[in-house]
Amino acid sequence: MKVSQRAAAVPPSATIAVTSRAKEMKARGMDVLGFAAGEPDFDTPDFIKEAAIEALKKGQTKYTPAAGTPELRKAIAEKLKRENGLDYSFEQIVVNIGAKHSVYMTMQTVLDPGDEVLLPAPYWVTYPETTKLAGGKAVILETSARTGYKITPDQLKAAITDKTALLVLNSPNNPGGFCYSPDELRALASVLEGTKVMVLSDEIYERLVYDGTQFLSFAAISEDAYNRTLTINGLSKSFSMTGWRLGYTAGPKDVMKAMSRMQDHMTQNPVTFTQPAAIAALKDATGAVEKMRLEFEKRGRFMAEKLNAIDGIRCAAPQGAFYCFPDVSAHYGRTIGGAEIANSMDFAAALLEQTLVAVVPGDPFGCPNNVRLSFACSMEQIEKGIARIQKWLT
Repeated sequence: MKVSQRAAAVPPSATIAVTSRAKEMKARGMDVLGFAAGEPDFDTPDFIKEAAIEALKKGQTKYTPAAGTPELRKAIAEKLKRENGLDYSFEQIVVNIGAKHSVYMTMQTVLDPGDEVLLPAPYWVTYPETTKLAGGKAVILETSARTGYKITPDQLKAAITDKTALLVLNSPNNPGGFCYSPDELRALASVLEGTKVMVLSDEIYERLVYDGTQFLSFAAISEDAYNRTLTINGLSKSFSMTGWRLGYTAGPKDVMKAMSRMQDHMTQNPVTFTQPAAIAALKDATGAVEKMRLEFEKRGRFMAEKLNAIDGIRCAAPQGAFYCFPDVSAHYGRTIGGAEIANSMDFAAALLEQTLVAVVPGDPFGCPNNVRLSFACSMEQIEKGIARIQKWLT
């Protein structure tokens, strides 16, 4: 049967590929330690689950508006005002089927064929694929450890052409674990003034920042930034609700109306009985997120210290999200356990097969010198896994 060129051109997710291989090995009884998954290891807080159960008991199982219920969109607007200093009406918000869907819908809504999308590397693996599916062209902006894996204002200015339609910013960053400071974001916003470049600001990890790192929503910088920004967020990471698939997009009303029309034909509405649970999460007074954040902070600091103690590995302490992104390129050119290590793909494959430790190669993130390790796992697993890595490299 024929498969479209569009579908054939989409590669599998690098993170899912590694996770699947690790699960396959684990199912065979092998002691695999996985650092690949991009989801919290905590359960969804009980008060959120209870809100969904109550909604089911009340019969909230029918269609809602395509953009989500007004009640949920108002709760999101209140959250954005209270926590981010962003003044959106509920008509400026569309609830999507997870933040990944928010990214896809944004690309489909604002891009035309041939439009250029600026992607700072490292970037989440889904960004270039959603760009291609919308007919856009990804323009990669290279970074390095010297700049903290962040783009500079001069670099942004040099990359803008008459075809540039969108800049994608992800801070705190997956896979890098870094976060743009408020001053760094203001400097980038200054470059965009007077241009037609829109900004997709993916803020899914906003609540997970560490060691005094200050988070700022890009749209909160200025009126100009507000008018050109599509703010994306969700509940998966902060509230450990990855399987619930609830994300949202906030932006100019005309763009949100267009997105809602498209979503109506693509998915109808977000799952109805999860929407009251999302309202409960956004109004959380239990401190559930802070408890998880403090544990992630401790784990991230510990993992970075352990990685930096290994010869030939350099790892910045994560400022946000739940990933370390060490540079392992000093070990390229070696042969370890009979495997030639030429790049991050070789490194990750040999590490998994020889030591049963699963990490994600940096190539699909646009950083071939690095690998990604998630610390959304126990301290015991972190210690045991990094001990294996150290022994393997030694």
